[in-house]
Amino acid sequence: MAKAAQIYRCSECGWTSPKWVGRCGECQAWGTVDDAAAQRPGNTAAGPVTQAARPINAVGLESARSRPTGVEEFDRALGGGLVQGAVTLLAGEPGVGKSTLLLDVTAKWALDAGRALYVTGEESAAQVRLRAERTGAIADHLFLAAETDLSAVLTHIDEVKPSLVILDSVQTVASPTLDNPVGGVNQVREVASTLIRIAKERGIATVLVGHVTKDGSIAGPRVLEHLVDVVLQFEGDRHSRLRMVRTVKNRYGPADEVGCFDLSDAGITSLADPTGLFLSRHAAPVPGTCISVTVEGRRPLLGEVQALVAPSALNTPRRANSGLDSARVSMVLAVLERRGRIQLSTKDVFTSTVGGARLAEPATDLAVLIAVASASAQQATPMGMIALGEVGLAGEIRRVTGMQRRLAEAERMGFSTALVPPDPGPIPAGIRAVEVEHIGSALAIVADPATAFPVDESHR
Repeated sequence: MAKAAQIYRCSECGWTSPKWVGRCGECQAWGTVDDAAAQRPGNTAAGPVTQAARPINAVGLESARSRPTGVEEFDRALGGGLVQGAVTLLAGEPGVGKSTLLLDVTAKWALDAGRALYVTGEESAAQVRLRAERTGAIADHLFLAAETDLSAVLTHIDEVKPSLVILDSVQTVASPTLDNPVGGVNQVREVASTLIRIAKERGIATVLVGHVTKDGSIAGPRVLEHLVDVVLQFEGDRHSRLRMVRTVKNRYGPADEVGCFDLSDAGITSLADPTGLFLSRHAAPVPGTCISVTVEGRRPLLGEVQALVAPSALNTPRRANSGLDSARVSMVLAVLERRGRIQLSTKDVFTSTVGGARLAEPATDLAVLIAVASASAQQATPMGMIALGEVGLAGEIRRVTGMQRRLAEAERMGFSTALVPPDPGPIPAGIRAVEVEHIGSALAIVADPATAFPVDESHR
């Protein structure tokens, strides 16, 4: 009889290959391709259950209720706090402040909620203690351990009996039962699976710190994100004090929340109202600036776009931006030159945001266009004005989501006028809205603001 063909299958995405390869040809994961026959499930008989099935009305809710950690913005991102037995994955770039944030969370938890265990696999216990002394994260019920062996971590959990466990990070801990290298796909999966099982069995709130790859995605197998209950992304520019915790997945709360923090030498503090970090104060109107409102999660934040247009001495003029989406800025510049008849092909164009803000959504297109046009004409935009709208390739201004929330935030911050797309919906009483259907209307306002509406210069 002819020998059956051997098939190799990726355990991550299911991609198959007639021969073994070290890297999956579909999802590009390393070490996930194995013999399909070994992965094929057999016949499984009925077995004992952990708990009998109950009517849904008889299922208690206490095990799914969140407990505040004491760090307001972290609780906001989590939807109220940590849940006993839930496992949270916090990922971010090296040096962004993950350890500082979690050390503060652990200390506040130990002061109010019970014992907390902080396990570090990247630093010594003395290094963590030094950071805790500097940031004030000291508590009697906060226990530190420096381990890279999974069995030792489990022993610490048995001895301390904590209600919160922090593992920093999951890529630095290895299981002694596997021969794979530390940080490999199989090791990360085994470590995470074991800690998830312990957290569920004993009702321990667990936070795993994860590394990220060059493109910003979470390192390790994709199955890791499916196993945990909550996935948080810690973001921030190293040259800025602003840090954001963005919720990517949350089984116990909203998955679109954002928490804002201020990172300094003294530690990390919550920012309940971070809008002031993204605005600069000018005593008089300045050409090349425009304010817009972006929505991070469900939180509207004001951001300032600045532009500089100068004659270029190069054959290919420079296009540089910071804090904005390069593709969208290039599109807006093309629309401005083609539909707005503003010559930019021989000029250098620099665009930036204030305070390290990231304005990448289409709602800020109109603000970018007005800032560039203002800089090109050396005509200052009125103080107290914001601009909201998406710019189309035909030069039309389109509606954006969350218009009422954006305008309400602008009113709260003292802005009195707004350039908005047609039919924006209900407008707050303190905002004077001017509807613009095409970029020509917006450029006319930039050229002569007084003809569009009288602006109260006392408001900002």
